[in-house]
Amino acid sequence: MRYLVTGGAGFIGSSLVRLILAERPDASVVNLDLLTYAGHLENLDGVLDAPRHRFVQGDVCDGVLVRQLMDDADVVLHLAAESHVDRSIGNDQPFVRTNVTGTATLLAAALDAGVDRFVQVSTDEVYGELPWVDPGGHDAAFALRFTEDTPLAPRSPYSATKAAGDHLALAYHATHGMDVVVTRCSNNYGPRQYPEKLIPVAIRKAMAGEPVPVYGDGLYVRDWIQVEDHCRGILAAADRGVSGRAYNFGGDAERTNLALVRDILRILGKPESLIEHVTDRPGHDRRYAIDFRRAREELGWAPTCSFEEGLSACVRWYRENAAWVAAVTRTE
Repeated sequence: MRYLVTGGAGFIGSSLVRLILAERPDASVVNLDLLTYAGHLENLDGVLDAPRHRFVQGDVCDGVLVRQLMDDADVVLHLAAESHVDRSIGNDQPFVRTNVTGTATLLAAALDAGVDRFVQVSTDEVYGELPWVDPGGHDAAFALRFTEDTPLAPRSPYSATKAAGDHLALAYHATHGMDVVVTRCSNNYGPRQYPEKLIPVAIRKAMAGEPVPVYGDGLYVRDWIQVEDHCRGILAAADRGVSGRAYNFGGDAERTNLALVRDILRILGKPESLIEHVTDRPGHDRRYAIDFRRAREELGWAPTCSFEEGLSACVRWYRENAAWVAAVTRTE
């Protein structure tokens, strides 16, 4: 199988490339990444020069380039995206360009080339927000969660552009009969996550003994999925997903942001007095939670890494890889 992975030098993309090369000996990967601030060749250490891996630095909006690359692909795994909500609030134009125009460019090239399958990798944030429920409370097990039939109701520029990409992908299926699958996941965590997201920020700040920022009251709820579990879901969707359908992937690990930061401080042996509540961001969604029964029933997928085990391993990775952090943040 020949895969074209877009955004393969980013956090999730590099984890996916590593998984394919490690577990699919007959597979090859063409890896397209522009190497913007969150994409780094350091994420591909050990696999960059692998015989079955070809890295191409380029833009998903470059129609000529992506059309050429489609000739070497059976399956497109589209992960390239601007993905940080805070950055989208300050300037949404890069998000519109990459997440909408880039997706449209790739879809047109894939249709023209006749690729076997196009997987649009998206986010649970396209669904909007859910009513707040205490993850540790007695009502948590019965609380509403996002399903694939939940109407899309994005509330940030980032999630709006991802929803647009999803609509485009499914429109290519409906209009052109193109084999398209959409995946939507909860919050990822694990090694090589760019240090602007909550978990790596909290780990870095706590290790340095600095205040750990928490938005607002800290009671925003997120479901967390370990990145390799997510990548296994992407491949399951590529292998067994029904064309024209979406699949949710979650970690069954809802936590408030405040509880998550407390867990990190406990693992590091740091005091909770480091927690600093800061001004909330605009339009902050109160709760996300994923129902992944469709993925379990149709793809045979379920998360394998418990949150407690995964978070401890993640903290350990950041403690042991200060050189990686320094390398990927050197231009900040």
